[in-house]
Amino acid sequence: MDTELLLMVVICLLISTDGLTLEPTELLGVEGRLSVEATDVEMASLDFGGLSRDKPLAVLHPASVNDVVELMSSAYGSARGFTVSARGHGHSINGQAQAANGVVIEMSRLKGSWLRIGELAHSSSSSSSKGGFYVDVWGGELWIDVLRGSLEYGLAPRSWTDYLYLSVGGTLSNAGISGQAFNHGPQISNVYELDVVTGKGELVTCSEDKNSELFHGVLGGLGQFGIITRARIALEPAPQRVRWIRVLYSNFSTFTRDQEYLISLHGEPASQKFDYVEGFVIVDEGLINNWRSSFFSPRNPVKISSIAANGGVLYCLEMTKNYDNTTATTVDQEVEALLKKLDFIPASVFMTDLPYIDFLDRVHKAELKLKSKGLWDVPHPWLNLFVPKSAIEEFDSGVFKGILGNKTSGPILIYPMNKDKWDDRSSAVTPDEDIFYLVALLRSALVSGEETQTLEYLSHQNQMILSFCEKVGIKVKQYLPHYTTQEEWKDHFGDKWSKFLKRKMEFDPKGILATGQQIFQPSFTFASSS
Repeated sequence: MDTELLLMVVICLLISTDGLTLEPTELLGVEGRLSVEATDVEMASLDFGGLSRDKPLAVLHPASVNDVVELMSSAYGSARGFTVSARGHGHSINGQAQAANGVVIEMSRLKGSWLRIGELAHSSSSSSSKGGFYVDVWGGELWIDVLRGSLEYGLAPRSWTDYLYLSVGGTLSNAGISGQAFNHGPQISNVYELDVVTGKGELVTCSEDKNSELFHGVLGGLGQFGIITRARIALEPAPQRVRWIRVLYSNFSTFTRDQEYLISLHGEPASQKFDYVEGFVIVDEGLINNWRSSFFSPRNPVKISSIAANGGVLYCLEMTKNYDNTTATTVDQEVEALLKKLDFIPASVFMTDLPYIDFLDRVHKAELKLKSKGLWDVPHPWLNLFVPKSAIEEFDSGVFKGILGNKTSGPILIYPMNKDKWDDRSSAVTPDEDIFYLVALLRSALVSGEETQTLEYLSHQNQMILSFCEKVGIKVKQYLPHYTTQEEWKDHFGDKWSKFLKRKMEFDPKGILATGQQIFQPSFTFASSS
């Protein structure tokens, strides 16, 4: 019996055997552990969103990249076939990393995972002509560990997500965005090279110059073409401290005008721009002093009723200025010069200073507080949208001042990005305008309590928002997208669909990978859908 068929037979036999774990020498020749233990299977069937549950047949805890290659080779070569998904920190929100009746690879738990610092030599090749430092990391490594490891050398990645307990491969499969994206682009725009195990079980090194179709396809590719096992990430000298500033607005047009002005400075010298620009919407009296906004509290409590908010809504602009010992004497002057150009509510400036790592890891500290109160492990019906600049005011009036009313159950982020900082060759999809906004409704559903915070209510509200955008012609694109039909996915990718399909046929022709995304259904045939 060949190895591939043995794999499926053994897994099927073990379905009814509770708690039995396969010895690695008995299967595939892997060094790691292929498990069907109930705790492993249950964990792999859940994610942060809590909206979907699909159990795999087994979970692979790889000991090295070779284990990933062996498993993918078996999946591709098996006549019976089985699906495979890579799982990082399990922070997907709609079951995107699940593999119903397949195998989930637990990427974030590799023992002895590695992190190596290097320096690119100047050359004529497009991927390395800039020179500079980089870090090579395991695809399942968490960004917090990448930060800690690179800081030991006085270096840090340029682009981040707000939450650092996410895997490198996970964010690169989407885009990886935060308030630095206006300046450096998303995380996928700051990658020099990847090692990828394709749906054919082939380990391929790729970059802009080598196997470029796979390289660009995997970045933002939602896990459809391969599993990232190594990423070479661009580094820069790390600052030591951060000046963290928040100001308030009651007028949406003024708020967005100031945001767009700040991101227009991306080409200016560091002293003449902020390093991070985000914002959030406050439609709830209590939200301004909640976990995300505790910056204002308790020394600076703020009430919406104390400020003349337009339509009962406030907007907060959030900025940072990085500095170290050599620039500490000028940071006050630089911040003051930038703030003079903005038109926020007078006397609404809030500032604090903290170490660079503490700012980047700010959401995790809030997470720990919520976990201690039992308020973290609840369903999270999040909705993340890219909204074109031309429609952002209509979105404000229809959603922030309309559908949401004066009650929400979590942060609502809003900030603009420059499209020219995104590489259109990647699989990531953005609106077709020079500037677009992220609007992230990061709500949490309560198991019991207020009707306006139930999972059913919030999910229905999300659908109302999407229906509103469709009705009035706002061409939004979902970030961390979730669709259930082929036509919806084709509409999402738009002009990129044909290339996306071509890449799928080339790198995962059997449709083995990341079936939890529901892009290519079992009945879907590549040949008939070009």
